[in-house]
Amino acid sequence: MDSTTDSESSSTQDHIQTPLDSKSSDIVSGPATLKKLDATPTLESLQTDEQRRVLDIVADLRKCGLESVLSLPQLVVCGDQSSGKSSLLEALTEIPFPRNDNLCTRYATEIILRRAAVESLTIKVIPDSKRPVTEQATIRAFKAFITSFDELPAIMNQASALMGIDGASASGPRTGAFARDVLSVEIEGPARPQLTLVDLPGLIQTKTKGVSDADIDMVNEITDHYISQPRTICLAVVSATNDYANQGILTKVRKVDPDGERTLGVITKPDRLIPGSGLEQSFITLARNEDVFFKLGWHVIKNRSFEEADNSFLERNLSEDSFFRRSNFKTMPEEHLGIAALRDRLSSVLFSHVKQELPKLREDLQTALSDSKSQAGILGKPRTTASDCKDYMITLSLAFYDVCKAAVNGHYQGNYFTQNPDATFSVTSPASIRRLRAVVQVMNTTFSDTVRTKGHKYHINKSSSASKTEPTPPGTEDVDPYNPLRRNLPVALSKSEALDWVQNVVLRSRGPELLGNFNPLAIGELFWEQSARWKQLALDHIDNVSMVCGRFLDALLKDQSPKDMQPRVWSVMIQEVLATRKDASIRELDQIWDDLRHFPINYNHYYTDMVKKQQMERSKGSLSEAIKAATSHTRLPNCNSDHTTASVDVDLAFLKYSEDIDPDMNQGSCEDVLDCLLAIYKVQQKTFIANVTTQVIERHIVRDLEGIFCPVSVHLLSEAELLGLASEPMSTRTQRSFLEDRIKKLEGGHAILRSVLASSVL
Repeated sequence: MDSTTDSESSSTQDHIQTPLDSKSSDIVSGPATLKKLDATPTLESLQTDEQRRVLDIVADLRKCGLESVLSLPQLVVCGDQSSGKSSLLEALTEIPFPRNDNLCTRYATEIILRRAAVESLTIKVIPDSKRPVTEQATIRAFKAFITSFDELPAIMNQASALMGIDGASASGPRTGAFARDVLSVEIEGPARPQLTLVDLPGLIQTKTKGVSDADIDMVNEITDHYISQPRTICLAVVSATNDYANQGILTKVRKVDPDGERTLGVITKPDRLIPGSGLEQSFITLARNEDVFFKLGWHVIKNRSFEEADNSFLERNLSEDSFFRRSNFKTMPEEHLGIAALRDRLSSVLFSHVKQELPKLREDLQTALSDSKSQAGILGKPRTTASDCKDYMITLSLAFYDVCKAAVNGHYQGNYFTQNPDATFSVTSPASIRRLRAVVQVMNTTFSDTVRTKGHKYHINKSSSASKTEPTPPGTEDVDPYNPLRRNLPVALSKSEALDWVQNVVLRSRGPELLGNFNPLAIGELFWEQSARWKQLALDHIDNVSMVCGRFLDALLKDQSPKDMQPRVWSVMIQEVLATRKDASIRELDQIWDDLRHFPINYNHYYTDMVKKQQMERSKGSLSEAIKAATSHTRLPNCNSDHTTASVDVDLAFLKYSEDIDPDMNQGSCEDVLDCLLAIYKVQQKTFIANVTTQVIERHIVRDLEGIFCPVSVHLLSEAELLGLASEPMSTRTQRSFLEDRIKKLEGGHAILRSVLASSVL
């Protein structure tokens, strides 16, 4: 880092309790008391009592490990390479990090300041989660306690070697100039504020001899990871030695924080500007927040010059105050100049930020806790023996059974049915399919309507003489062009065309019956032709309902069971049973259809009522025509009214319409046959719909669906089958351990926030 060691901490004491020549995985047993970590009065006054109480909350949340689970409020120092951000961090924390003239920061450095009765400083490395597990364990085991800042450079070199950073060890293999691991420096003392800051590697614009394209990408990735977190306050550092328009950090922070609500700009090295120059004026304009606007504004600090490298922090602060009193930056408000004023601003900003974020943080924490407990509940207890597997499978199947039975019966109670409901109910929506009975009801209704409107081959208009080219009969329109039932819609026939069709069947069905009579079997033949589409419509309905039930069970299994078990339970206990139930439903339909292929048998009076009604309609029509023909109108004599006045005479002799017998006896037979066909078709249609929905769909597909995977079915499994289904792989054990640790952290954080939000702190 581009800072120097405090001259007041220059005594050469070797108190590093992890020997420099020891293995990097050596662990120190405990911290030692720091002898030279005094803080200046400005650092001690960083926070008020109220601010400390609020920031203590965040410190407690970090202490219980919650930062690995949720985004916590923090300050992140970011900027381009050599922008002076590490010197800024050094001045803020008064920790004299060692200087590196080539690269400022090679990894993210987390500085944790905490109040404690005794001064101490602990250094550890947080490994990158993408490292192999063995490497993570080795790195995590590293921990060092020091008693003097003089020991800090050696420990940081050791940490760099542990991370495998190129150049840390002359004999080590070249791995890269940067690492995704995090160096954690935790310093405690009675004068320390509760504060956490993170120093990020500087953004690099160009590849050099010691820096590859992969290194540049890694630095960008690390920076993006931190500054994109919604509860991070970004200290965007720009150096006055370079045009700020060319410094990439401004582009990055404005991308993740376009309104500048959580970004504070910091200008460093203002003493390098030529007084009165245009560049100096542009930086003064920037500092006034008149160019790149941030709601948190801008701040200006002066880094120690090369000649001041050995100055103490007190001397550094005095030099900075002197510069701002005589430079052109003195026109800026005092609260925007110098490290002491920056501490005050950061303290206030972080205090307000934490107060604003804590209620939302509690909501996020509660959601994460509920999700983690739900996932842990799905994993259940460890499963290694057949007995463990059986106990778990019985518990799992019981929960599955209860939810499935409720869905089949339409009792939609519980979170499974109420979470994320659809604005519009749809049989294709995963949320709607949870309510299985409602979906089946909709599908049965659709099937009934489809058979009624599209199940017949001919649509007969008995009152018209229209041809087959007339428009599609009412009720048969299909607004969904992708619906397969749209194909082969009923053909429209006029009455005369329908009678021609009937007559053709009657003629080819003639037996020994007398002239003018008809073979009753002709009605069955007409019915078979008219209802030929029913079976395919029923088969389509079986496919659709079976598919929906399968999707319902699949979604329920995914919701109730661990991911590694889902394919095993599905293939062994559910998939085959679903196929068997579907086959049984098709066999049931075949039996129903076979019955319909025989001559219709009917004992429903609705049939005779319909036949008589149609015959009466024909008689009424003939009578109406006869009355109309037999009626004459005569104007009354001596009537001077302008209105037509007439006497009406009906010739009863001419009214003998019944004597107007059609010499073609087949015509009358065809009329009767058509009446019988239409009547029996309606009767059988209602019966067929009822049989399909109850005997096929309900009996074989929907009813007892919950019994596919229930405790009884689990009880029948052998030990080998149970082990094959429920024994958990190593990944599941790792996931359980992870969730248990996560829940412990979340519960600790939840307890902290519950007590805080119930108090008067906020």
